[in-house]
Amino acid sequence: MHFNLRTSSLVSAAAALLAFLVASPLVASPLIASPLSAEADRGQTVLVVGDSLSAAFGIAPEESWVALLGERLRAEGYGSGVANASITGDTTTGGLKRLPRALQVHKPAVVIIELGGNDGLRGTPIALMRRNLGRMIELSQAAGARVVLAGMQIPTNYGGPYTRAFAAVYPELASKHGTGLVDFFLQGMALDITLFQADGIHPTAAAQKILLDNVWPVLETELKRQQAGGTVRKETARQ
Repeated sequence: MHFNLRTSSLVSAAAALLAFLVASPLVASPLIASPLSAEADRGQTVLVVGDSLSAAFGIAPEESWVALLGERLRAEGYGSGVANASITGDTTTGGLKRLPRALQVHKPAVVIIELGGNDGLRGTPIALMRRNLGRMIELSQAAGARVVLAGMQIPTNYGGPYTRAFAAVYPELASKHGTGLVDFFLQGMALDITLFQADGIHPTAAAQKILLDNVWPVLETELKRQQAGGTVRKETARQ
């Protein structure tokens, strides 16, 4: 399957990508550890919790945007390692279940949450998705980490009200909890057929820099705030 650039909108192209994520098996991405182990031990890790968009599906792990993030952090002089806890096909429910252990193991300075697309394509109640993402933010902040939320969009399969409510979850939560927000994680690539693998669905290695560039300005702001000792909103961590 390939996207028809003459008739597809940004959201419908993204929808085709997300539809495959729903059907994909849960496959864990290997954790990507930066060589800066000393900094990571001191809590300078960036933890990524996502689905196949962050799990290097169909490409070598070292080609993924998460691996490129580690390279950019080193190039820009940030003493931060990167841990990738992304799983292909995952949902906000799965991410929430896995997060406490990941926080305990990696003690991150910043958590990037890239989840929700599979929830939307499955018609998961918006309230449940919002609650899951909200708890993930709360747990991360309670652990002393700043948070970057990667926004996603879905088609109107479940009607306009659901679609609008879905898209609104990300800015609502970012505003409520004081997190960084990437407006649309797939911005700048969803309509370019050359940036997808042979399945016409998953981004190629060449597309990974675009994904990184979408995340980087927001992440860098949070890293600077963390380094400056900026306040992290903390909620009581309920297990």
